[in-house]
Amino acid sequence: MTKWVYTFAKGKAEGRADMKELLGGKGANLAQMSNLGIPVPAGFTITTEVCTHFYDNGRTYPDDLKEQVMAALTEIEGHMDARFGDPKKPLLVSVRSGARASMPGMMDTVLNLGLNDETVEGLAKASGDARFAYDSYRRFIQMYSDVVLGVDHYIFEELLEYLKDEKDYTLDTDLTGEDWKELCVQFKDKVREELDEEFPQDPGAQLWGAVGAVFKSWMNARANTYRILHNIPAEWGTAVNIQAMVFGNMGENCATGVCFSRNPSTGDNHFYGEYLVNAQGEDVVAGIRTPQPLTLFEKEESRSSLPAMEEIMPDTYRELVQYRDQLEAHYKDMQDMEFTIQEGKLWMLQTRVGKRTTKAALKIAVDMCHEGLISQEEAVMRLDPQSLDQLLHPTLDPDAPRDVMSQGLPASPGAATGRIVFSAEDAESWVKRKEEVILVRTETSPEDIGGMHVAQGILTTRGGMTSHAAVVARGMGTPCVSGAGDLKVDHRAKTLTSFNGKVLVEGDVITIDGSNGQVMAGTVPTIQPELSGDFSKLMEWVDNIRTMGVRTNAETPHDAEMARSFGAEGIGLCRTEHMFFDSARINYVREMILADNEAKRREALADILPFQRQDFEDLFEIMEGLPVTIRLLDPPLHEFLPHSERDMALVAEVAGMSVEHVKERASEMAEQNPMLGHRGCRLGITYPEIYEMQTRAIFEAACNVTKRGGKPVVPEIMIPLVAMKAELDRLKEVVDKTAHEVCQGEGVEIDFIVGTMIELPRAALRAGDIAQTAEFFSFGTNDLTQTTFGLSRDDAGKFLRVYQERGVIEVDPFVSIDQDGVGELVQMGCERGRATRPNIKLGICGEHGGDPVSIAFFNRIGLNYVSCSPFRVPIARLAAAQAAIRQR
Repeated sequence: MTKWVYTFAKGKAEGRADMKELLGGKGANLAQMSNLGIPVPAGFTITTEVCTHFYDNGRTYPDDLKEQVMAALTEIEGHMDARFGDPKKPLLVSVRSGARASMPGMMDTVLNLGLNDETVEGLAKASGDARFAYDSYRRFIQMYSDVVLGVDHYIFEELLEYLKDEKDYTLDTDLTGEDWKELCVQFKDKVREELDEEFPQDPGAQLWGAVGAVFKSWMNARANTYRILHNIPAEWGTAVNIQAMVFGNMGENCATGVCFSRNPSTGDNHFYGEYLVNAQGEDVVAGIRTPQPLTLFEKEESRSSLPAMEEIMPDTYRELVQYRDQLEAHYKDMQDMEFTIQEGKLWMLQTRVGKRTTKAALKIAVDMCHEGLISQEEAVMRLDPQSLDQLLHPTLDPDAPRDVMSQGLPASPGAATGRIVFSAEDAESWVKRKEEVILVRTETSPEDIGGMHVAQGILTTRGGMTSHAAVVARGMGTPCVSGAGDLKVDHRAKTLTSFNGKVLVEGDVITIDGSNGQVMAGTVPTIQPELSGDFSKLMEWVDNIRTMGVRTNAETPHDAEMARSFGAEGIGLCRTEHMFFDSARINYVREMILADNEAKRREALADILPFQRQDFEDLFEIMEGLPVTIRLLDPPLHEFLPHSERDMALVAEVAGMSVEHVKERASEMAEQNPMLGHRGCRLGITYPEIYEMQTRAIFEAACNVTKRGGKPVVPEIMIPLVAMKAELDRLKEVVDKTAHEVCQGEGVEIDFIVGTMIELPRAALRAGDIAQTAEFFSFGTNDLTQTTFGLSRDDAGKFLRVYQERGVIEVDPFVSIDQDGVGELVQMGCERGRATRPNIKLGICGEHGGDPVSIAFFNRIGLNYVSCSPFRVPIARLAAAQAAIRQR
């Protein structure tokens, strides 16, 4: 018989921490805490295999699941001295999701399950607190109706607000037991009105309804979006955790909270968290009440006037610190924990590896290595390479003037400026129109995930540092300010009003600083980041570990300098055509294109030469002897021609021809499919004078830098779009002849190599032949992906997302390399090239050079280097080190 259910309670469990694939992260960690002797409410986990069965078999359960669930429920009854459905001493349970990868807020939870019109009376008598009992019942009705029955939660919130207005109450805590009892009746009436059926009273039916809702939530829209964003496979499924309820809302000796073993925003080794007295867990994260600081240190740092747990519950706080130390030492990582205090007794409800900002992840990894908890290699493996983006972007200029509208909580660091929008849908709509937005909400919910993902920043007027907005924003690396309570949001009117009456409307610009919690009207200037300290230390370890080089794609001094500061070891792709669009030279380029004979083309090229020479001198000096791979002109010439009447007239004047002649030439040169047309080496063979000029500019620049005493320059000349050896043979002759002429004339010896970009399937197939001439290959995986799949990168976005959603592909092949198809061509090209020329240099210069998954593949097949955009250089360095560690 298959085991579908695993129990945990009182110092023992059937599961372990290493069973996340079967029990999910939450279930595995609950089992491990039980095994460590930490007080965990008794419960059991329904495995992820049941979720798989559920979707593979028409949303039905295994035949023997119910029997195993009821047996486990009986065990809980014994441990907690209560019975499920007993009207006198009822056992209440929570039903929560638990995937193997943490997905905060993406799936559904039900608390206080087992309450009905009879058991609520029993709970009131057993606890001696009718207010607590009916408060718990109304929470259950609202949550179950929303999650399981599909009745929107705001309907119940409106009923609560109406009652508070009627009674002239301000806070939920003002309501009496009778008030809550009255509200429960109203809630049930509303369910009947909405669904034309009674709220379920059978605890067993409630239980299976909640279990089904959790499994169904695995495939809800927000969970699907989250999985796509975080590359979590749908087939993993979720587990369901059913656990005895413990209550933090039974009185003033009760509390509930969320805590982190270290600060998740900064990484500082300070116990950090929030709690509420006389509350249930959702109150802390929902922002309904302002959470209190856990520690005195945190209270002082936040300048809070609310009492810290450390001062009003000192004994329980010390016990909590003990579990914090025990769990961090066991897992050797920062922990995110949830707890409840029921009548003075501390219960641990969850622990998991805590989500953190990249700044915090970096500090925690380096500190834990220095503390002897983990090795340098483990520290390197702790960081997600993609997350380094969070460290590499501008922050607000501290000296710039700021029109501060509000001071909230610094929920997720970084600065963002954008136009304000008031819904996730509007955020996505504005972004499609190429606008940068700040999503402004009273509080966010999981339904907002799409808008949160596209927004530059997030601002909420409610919620603390562990609110939904804060946790999700930190995970995404999106700046966020939460709890800006002196701002008023009117979602219907789409206005944001400050404490002094200033009103902003949708589309107005604001700036938020997620590092200090400030909200400012207008745009605030930014400054570039400085990478030092913990970052420098970790990257020192990274560079000692990795075996693959990392270069950059750059053709401007600014990009080259930026890349050097990020640790680039040379230029792997200099796209010379990007240099041609500069306003000082574009008309010379157009004159060259419009020329109707070689002599006129050479005249125009002579005007372009000084610009190109200076371009290369700048790059060679910045790179200080590091390799520079220069791709000769690649795109079709018609791309440089003007489109507007005004620009055509200007070109006609410069070129000394009529506007009509310019239009005729543009029409003649237009191509039906320019990506596969007259471009790359085909241009060089048709108009060799173009490649002659570029080669001359390269070697004159190299000679000039060498003469000035610069480090020896070793240019790598790359011929694009080669499909046949004969193409490369002809153009290598042009390069060799021109280089020899320049060096002889200048009296300078310049070492150089000539190679090609492998971006066509035929080139990969014939790589052995091509390597007889080519001294290096650089795989242009952008075009190689296009030509292998028969896709246009500019147009494929219209349907590739649908392909992902429907499981046709797991990931966009332009984002992460298609290892089975395009990857096989790259590997074949490497093997065949090395068979001909064993010392051939092999690199990759497509966008995949900055993708960690692709980098792992390139490391595995033995490329010498990857090349990527400047801001992705640190990402590539870290990914290359992690790839080397995994291969050991």
